[in-house]
Amino acid sequence: MTLKNTSLYIFSALFITLSIFNSACSNFSNNKNETSPVTTITNTKTLDEPYFPQGYDHTKNLNSPSEVPDEIKIIWEAWKYLQDDYVEQNSLNPKIMAEEAVKAMIASVGDPQTSYIKPEVLTGSFGDMYKGNFEGIGAHVTANSAGKIVIVAPIEGGPAKAAGIKSGDIILSVNGKSIEGLSLLEVVALIRGPKGSTVMVEVKHLGKQDPETIEIIRDVIVLPTVLLRTAEDDPYAHIRITNFYPNTNDQLQKILKNLEKYNYQGIILDLRGNPGGTLKAAIEVTSQFLTDGIIMYSIDGKGNRTDYKVLPKGLATKKPLIVLINRGSASSSEVLAGAIQDRNRGIIIGTRSYGKGGINILRQLSNEGGVYITTKYWFTPNGTRINETGIQPDIIVSDSDPKTADINQLNTAKEELKKIINNESEA
Repeated sequence: MTLKNTSLYIFSALFITLSIFNSACSNFSNNKNETSPVTTITNTKTLDEPYFPQGYDHTKNLNSPSEVPDEIKIIWEAWKYLQDDYVEQNSLNPKIMAEEAVKAMIASVGDPQTSYIKPEVLTGSFGDMYKGNFEGIGAHVTANSAGKIVIVAPIEGGPAKAAGIKSGDIILSVNGKSIEGLSLLEVVALIRGPKGSTVMVEVKHLGKQDPETIEIIRDVIVLPTVLLRTAEDDPYAHIRITNFYPNTNDQLQKILKNLEKYNYQGIILDLRGNPGGTLKAAIEVTSQFLTDGIIMYSIDGKGNRTDYKVLPKGLATKKPLIVLINRGSASSSEVLAGAIQDRNRGIIIGTRSYGKGGINILRQLSNEGGVYITTKYWFTPNGTRINETGIQPDIIVSDSDPKTADINQLNTAKEELKKIINNESEA
């Protein structure tokens, strides 16, 4: 994954017109005998051009560092002018100015998934959630195309879900402070905190007009990622994957190896509410259900393509397969669902997935802050880019009541498995 190059263009000019000048003069003096405090400019030919003080060489070399590309030398030049000329020198804060310049540069890209992370935010560890647990409210969030911070899915058994946080909720404020203009990780830093502490999260639920403020008591969020939802001797193995973490494939393999002792006839792979995780885990898990070929491919900003191929020795490559998805299924979940769908390996049931089709990296800056960057877009085997569109199920099963939808989707999965197994028996 590589860092995108981008440029910030700053344009600032002061134009003085003759009419404004005359108006200013008349305000100071309506008497010819009075001395005007406004210096008269006699060279009216320059009034329609950017104004520079008399004798000031605006073309002078500001000695920008030689390694600075020509396209962004204006940043250095603007900085130097402020340092040399600004009237309130004591108010200049180099740290804030530099951070605001970086934020403006990133904002010009127009990608809500690409953002600046302040040093105080980045120093709070975000990597611990990939180790199996962290302290917070237990919810996966993302930034949508409008820059709003959205709940992808509350974590099973976590305090957020118990308190009433739902998939699709838009976060408006944290502890009474608006999050407008904050990056994704800045909002995460506000929400997370030690076990037993309380946080107030204001959200707007899907389909509701009025926002709701929800009080949540933070806790240790344990992240088991693979759960067997049926008895081991049931005819259909209902396997729930909650996230794609480095140990997810190991957990899945243990369940699949144990199931080999029983005469199970098919698999229902439940990815509903699964917001994704690491790309490596997505490739490993998907490889358990395919024999060969590619799972997905990515293209970076320079047009370079990378294929991600099926890993050998999958444990469930022949069993009939149904995959359940919904709006809370994102990123790695969509990698798996897209591969299964394009390769005709199984049937996708549920509702359209989230549409997280970018691959992101975090690059640290010299101030100990960082930039979180969308570095590639990924595509399903057949070349579908799902970013902001999601995976469309083969069979759509939805309901205005989420609990009813969950039950109906699972029942439909069992019915479809039964059809597949019966057809195989007749053949």
